[in-house]
Amino acid sequence: MASERALKLGVAAGAVGLMALTAAADLLSSAPESRRIVLCGLLAIAPASLLWQFLRRLAPRLPRMEHSEAAPGASSQPPASAIMTLEARLEHAPIALFQIDHASGQGAVAPLNASARRLLAPGRAIAPQELHQLLAAQPVGQRQLVSFDTERGAERALVAISALTVQGASQRLAALMPVESELEAEALNAWRELVQVLTHEIMNSLTPVASLSRTACGLLDEATVSLPPDIHADLNTALDAIARRAASLVDFVGSYRSLSTVPQAQPQRVLLEQLFERLHALLAPQWQAQGGKLTFSVEPASLEVMIDPGQLEQALINLLKNAAEAATEKPQAQVSARLSRGGRLRIEVTDHGPGVPEALAAHIFTPFFSTKKQGRGIGLAMVRHLVHANGGTVRYARRVGAGARFILTF
Repeated sequence: MASERALKLGVAAGAVGLMALTAAADLLSSAPESRRIVLCGLLAIAPASLLWQFLRRLAPRLPRMEHSEAAPGASSQPPASAIMTLEARLEHAPIALFQIDHASGQGAVAPLNASARRLLAPGRAIAPQELHQLLAAQPVGQRQLVSFDTERGAERALVAISALTVQGASQRLAALMPVESELEAEALNAWRELVQVLTHEIMNSLTPVASLSRTACGLLDEATVSLPPDIHADLNTALDAIARRAASLVDFVGSYRSLSTVPQAQPQRVLLEQLFERLHALLAPQWQAQGGKLTFSVEPASLEVMIDPGQLEQALINLLKNAAEAATEKPQAQVSARLSRGGRLRIEVTDHGPGVPEALAAHIFTPFFSTKKQGRGIGLAMVRHLVHANGGTVRYARRVGAGARFILTF
């Protein structure tokens, strides 16, 4: 359409120019010299204007550049709001992110967000430099399960390394996700299912043995057939031993059912100071009778927590019972509660006993494991089960000096 209109305009310009030339020829033939010049100029204006518009219509138009498009060669920079949004998301990411710079040849490691800085803060990793070396040594493109030491004990984490280039410099990005709590929860569920299956199968086998052995003892006493006294005594002794041992095993296996039959936690708002007062009234007389001392402290005194009070009390009772049994004389223990970083509740149970040997520290929460001659390995396993049921974790922490220290975090 535009080209057709331009063509028509050009034809009109040519016609007008022809008419102007014809009229100019008639006028110029009879006009003086000075008037001829003026008339030629006036008559040339109209066709020149039409010709100029014709040429403008035929000329190709350059597309206008929108304000949102960058000029060629200009660097494209994201708006400031997008940068701030990206930085906020990076800062509060739930995964610890580290930058590994290999340009210097030393593999320098630096935290990139709050999760990484909390991991290196006092109270977490004991040797941050060793953790840096561990991250720098990881291969690119693979996921590895690593372990590093913290004040609460060894902690496992999943590490993934990515390689990238930033402004021409080669760097690596390390993502570290602690998975100790998740692995403990899975292990606890596996143990609970195993204990449930074992106790069920063993009880099914032991119950009829105990019942039949008692029945056989009664039938032997009522037997009309006379047996030699020595044979009768031996049979009676054998059947009685079977009955007693079967009953003891039934009781022993039944005690492990508590690990798989703990009721679901019923959390409620609990004032820790009142809970500690109940525990002190219950346990302090026993410790005083042994010449020992048991103390409780809460900071601040108004500290509250949403938890099942009965299950928390049972977990603390088990820990204090172990502390009292481990002490040779005059047992002493302290239970303290306070808020840790991140607003989490931290309960510490410390004693002045012999502590736990370093080689056995990794197994003390395992069901059936015990260092006591008459121990069944239920107490600490039950502690871990009750704490996890209330959304917390329990660790055995190294302590400077003698004694043991257990940390419960909710």
